[in-house]
Amino acid sequence: MDYEDLDVWNKAHKLTLKTYEVTEDFPSEEQYRLTDQICGSASSVPANIAEGTGRKTLKEYAQFLYNARGSVEETKYHLRLAKDLGYLDENIYEKLKQGYETIGKMLNGLINSIQDKQGES
Repeated sequence: MDYEDLDVWNKAHKLTLKTYEVTEDFPSEEQYRLTDQICGSASSVPANIAEGTGRKTLKEYAQFLYNARGSVEETKYHLRLAKDLGYLDENIYEKLKQGYETIGKMLNGLINSIQDKQGES
């Protein structure tokens, strides 16, 4: 399966692009602190999904999806920190947070599907 065919990857990729876009307005002193942290964890979500599809076993695939789910939570925290520091508008924060929550739910569904397939083999 090609990762680009997965709805969860496509949504995660688009959300990563949006996340990069909103961090462009962060103060320059945050470039090597919060901005890099947010962009790193955000891009880790679709990257882990992509890497997982290239693995040999379903167990390995699921592990990369767990990593992606962890990066979702990390990104949500960094976005919360950015909001609390006054770098993100409340409305933008809420939209991004909801987007990452949706990605997390989709990852849970994909993980459950893989676990069901593992149980069948």
